[in-house]
Amino acid sequence: MRLKITHTTSYSYDQPLHYALLQLRLTPRDGHGQRVYSWSSHVSGATPQVSFTDHFRNHVDLVLMDKEAQKVEITCTGEVETEDRNGVLGQDKGHAPLWLFQQKTPVTTPGTAVRKLVKGLEGDVASDALGAMHKLSGLIGEAVAYEKGVTTATTTAEEALAGGKGVCQDHAHIMIASARHLGLPARYVSGYLMMQGTDQQEAAHGWAEVHVGPLGWVGFDVSNEICPDERYVRVAVGRDYGEAAPVHGLRHGSAKEELYVSLQVQQ
Repeated sequence: MRLKITHTTSYSYDQPLHYALLQLRLTPRDGHGQRVYSWSSHVSGATPQVSFTDHFRNHVDLVLMDKEAQKVEITCTGEVETEDRNGVLGQDKGHAPLWLFQQKTPVTTPGTAVRKLVKGLEGDVASDALGAMHKLSGLIGEAVAYEKGVTTATTTAEEALAGGKGVCQDHAHIMIASARHLGLPARYVSGYLMMQGTDQQEAAHGWAEVHVGPLGWVGFDVSNEICPDERYVRVAVGRDYGEAAPVHGLRHGSAKEELYVSLQVQQ
């Protein structure tokens, strides 16, 4: 499937900032079921500083906000060809070893709620790890209803699971925390999803991938109760959302910030 993507993110401030540096992970990855035919990024209100590939093989751009500017706008457009692999990526050989994806992070540290959720799955993992992960995905979907506005970027997997509400980021963090607790490497994926019945979206998407033995990495989108298919475009990966976030910033100043996101994913 050929997907056309237009993604605009803008940050507006009521007064100039002393300093603002943005880290952008907005360029889709080639390989593992997708081919990037074209991709371009345009930034206004900020000046590109350096581009590099990080240890997760994400393409990263650093941009510095211009002095006296009160708005930064990032617009990405491109076309990506995708194929349906039933969520199976295979063995993704990068710079990061598998054991790195078994490490806890502040938002994916399991607590009482996660341990209770996975209780009884240990034996399933030993005999049928893939089946156990499908079962785990279903359990998370039942335990945490999809609802916007009740969690933030810093909400932990434990907090979202205990609260019983959250969004795709929370579902992915719970899946990651649970899989790692069961001994399987897991990671966060940020990217795009072509949604049925709508061209305009308010945000990019996120899901989890778990390394399941000889199959390698397998994707699980808990929020949509599916393994990623040809409607999904992978952009960045990390141990959690913070390491795969499309835009991550550091700023100094007391200005009030307003965020606007416009996203279109079309066939």
